[in-house]
Amino acid sequence: MRRLGEGVEHALHCVMVLGALPESAVIPAKALAEFHGVSESYLLKHLKALSAAGVVVSTTGKKGGYRLARPAAETTFLDVVEAVDGPGPAFQCTEIRQRGPATVKDPCAYKAPCLVHRRMLQAERAWRDALRSQTVAGLIAGFNDEMDPRNLIAGTEWLKPKIRNSRPS
Repeated sequence: MRRLGEGVEHALHCVMVLGALPESAVIPAKALAEFHGVSESYLLKHLKALSAAGVVVSTTGKKGGYRLARPAAETTFLDVVEAVDGPGPAFQCTEIRQRGPATVKDPCAYKAPCLVHRRMLQAERAWRDALRSQTVAGLIAGFNDEMDPRNLIAGTEWLKPKIRNSRPS
């Protein structure tokens, strides 16, 4: 439907990692960036957007980092897409049908909303419904089913020392 920025990809991978953490655990942005091989400053921009949208929670200090704000089963792809790319519509109708030399200049000739606009809104609703039906929990389950077990083990071992307990002991 619309071209999503690579920030959406990065954010989805990050929330997948965060969704797999124990409840009180967090991971620093630096570790998430290193784990995914992306720029920390670029990733921080998207983590801040996710935080502002209530998708993730950030904690500061020595034990600081990021975690999901809600359970993975309640966090949808649409939550992530709208946090990173904004909630606005993908299609903006500019009423091009009312321009040009072969158009009727009487506004009454355009009683119904633009057909192109209506069809694009219909497609966008379907796209958003599809994103809303996909959860981070489903992503984690699918990833675990499809990932080579060696990568899962290597990823888990790499992440273990980076995970912090956000609650005081």
